[in-house]
Amino acid sequence: MRPSSASVGSRRPSAVTPGPDAASPSRRQSGGDRGNGGNGGNAVQQLSPLARWPSDSGPNYVVPDSYLSLPEIEGVPTIQDRNELSRLDSRSIEELASRLRSEEELSHRRGSFAERRQRERVPSIIQPPETEARAALSKSLTEFYTISYLILFAALGTLARLGLQALAFFPGAPVSFSSVWPNFAGSLVIGFLTEDRMLFRYERGSTSTYTRQQQIARVNKDEESSSPGSEQDLATAKQTHLAVKKTIPLYIGLATGLCGSFTSFSAFVRDIFLALSNDLPMPDGAATPRNGGYSFLALLAIILGTLSLSFAGFYLGGHLADALESVTPSLRYPFSRRVIDPLAVVLGWGSWIGAVVLSIVPPDRYSNPGASEFWRGRATFALVFAPLGCLARFYASTHLNGRFAAFPLGTFVVNVLGTAILGLAWDLAHVPEGGVAGCQVLQGIEDGFCGCLTTVSTWVVELAVLGRRKAYVYGGTSIFSSLILMVAIMGGLRWSDGFADLLCLH
Repeated sequence: MRPSSASVGSRRPSAVTPGPDAASPSRRQSGGDRGNGGNGGNAVQQLSPLARWPSDSGPNYVVPDSYLSLPEIEGVPTIQDRNELSRLDSRSIEELASRLRSEEELSHRRGSFAERRQRERVPSIIQPPETEARAALSKSLTEFYTISYLILFAALGTLARLGLQALAFFPGAPVSFSSVWPNFAGSLVIGFLTEDRMLFRYERGSTSTYTRQQQIARVNKDEESSSPGSEQDLATAKQTHLAVKKTIPLYIGLATGLCGSFTSFSAFVRDIFLALSNDLPMPDGAATPRNGGYSFLALLAIILGTLSLSFAGFYLGGHLADALESVTPSLRYPFSRRVIDPLAVVLGWGSWIGAVVLSIVPPDRYSNPGASEFWRGRATFALVFAPLGCLARFYASTHLNGRFAAFPLGTFVVNVLGTAILGLAWDLAHVPEGGVAGCQVLQGIEDGFCGCLTTVSTWVVELAVLGRRKAYVYGGTSIFSSLILMVAIMGGLRWSDGFADLLCLH
């Protein structure tokens, strides 16, 4: 059935599960402040039937209802087209699901002549699969695959973040706070994943829903050249593709695991405090003394620089996905289900166990014994704690983000809590107690657990989804609350006894 004109331009679909549990509670979209809300219901009604086509190549996932609250799987308008400016309103998912069921029942009772004619004109290869749906994977197995992906990509994201920070910290660096570059890169990746329509092109079987809808749009355009139906079909195809791929564990692992662990909100707030107290590490050596006015300007530089580059990376990633669509490879559905998913289980859990073993027996123990065993402080302890932080953020998002439409509570809680834990670990590490091993464990907590518990990429996605006023309230509250906690925790030691030198290398 051709989508109604109300669905044109709604680039961001509402979080509707493609399975039979579509009526479950979920986080509401809130774009009403931008003045174009109110057209979201019809758009969801059009995309959902496509997203629920059964697979003819293997079992589908049964996605837990709580996954729909993940902010990384929201459709974000990274590329604004003139005919794609309308936004979804803040109506609840229950209302949308109810309207969806009513529309489906109506469509089953009275099929239109246009539908029958379209089925005759469109080649058979682009028809919805007629085979019976195979046995769906259980929710527990889907969650196990998702956890395995999160563990694997938490480790990879942590290594990428630490490596990029080390590369960007060099004498004469134009940007002295190296934490900005992982936040930029992670936001770029999640922008690419949000806009990409090729990587998971064969998400439901041998023919992708996006390709099928493209061909339907061409047929409509040939039949009715003066009608905007083809544009509506293409817009619906983009919405459908995002609604389907957000149920794939690999996509959740990339968006939530890799991007969320690549970026770090706690390191961002830590750098804000260090700039305020004139303790920010400099590639060229110790910082020069300055007055409070210059420290305030340094604080603004950290905030504005990180926000600007993170949003720039997010939108740049979306533009890259659109520009590279013709050369982006696609993962075949059977290969992803039968090969990549089991491989992620082995690699994810194996890498976590390997990190624990390397922390017990560090690789440089026999070549550089004693205090020179810096691998544990720089990498291995961080890899041990990274999956714990990533999984905590994942479950906090799934259970808390749906409580308030205009304020993602789960991401707010983990960002503020992770910042407080990092401040405590920083203080303990800069007190000359605990020895080298204790210092290395604290560094692992800072870089691994806190780095993966907090995220900038998810935060950027949420700010892009929320309306303008709500985004300012949410973003400002997140930074202000975290900074107040950091001043209370780290400031107490800094302005009383001062920070002692670390006992371990970093």
